[in-house]
Amino acid sequence: MKIVFWRSLVVLFVILGFIGAVLPGMPTTVFLILAAWAASKGWPQVDDWLLNHPKHGATLRAWRENGTVPRKAKWIASSMMLLSGVLMLFTTAPFAVKVFTDLTMLIVAIWLWLRPEPVSSEAR
Repeated sequence: MKIVFWRSLVVLFVILGFIGAVLPGMPTTVFLILAAWAASKGWPQVDDWLLNHPKHGATLRAWRENGTVPRKAKWIASSMMLLSGVLMLFTTAPFAVKVFTDLTMLIVAIWLWLRPEPVSSEAR
C-alpha cells in the first residue's frame, strides 16, 4: 500500500511539472523535485529517470546533493511570481486572498534567493 501511495505522488507531481512547463506562473522544477523525492521512496526506476533527465536532471541532482538552485531558475521563478502577483491584483478575488497569495509568493521568493547557487566548473 505504501508503494501505491508514493507512486501516486510521483505521477501527480510529474503531471503538475509537465503542466508547469506549458503554463506561465506554474513551476516545473519544484514539482519535479517533489516527484524525485517521492520516487526515491517507492519508485527507483522513475527516480533514476528523473535524475538522468537531459534537461532537468542536473538541477535535480544539484538540489538533492547540495540544496542549490541556479541563478537563472531563481530569476525565472521570481519573475513568474511577480507577474502572477500583479495579475492577481486585477482579479475579482477577495482582498484577503490577494494579500495571502502575494505574501506567500514573496516569502517563497525570499527563501529561494537565500538558497545557495551551484559552483560552476569554471570557478574551481
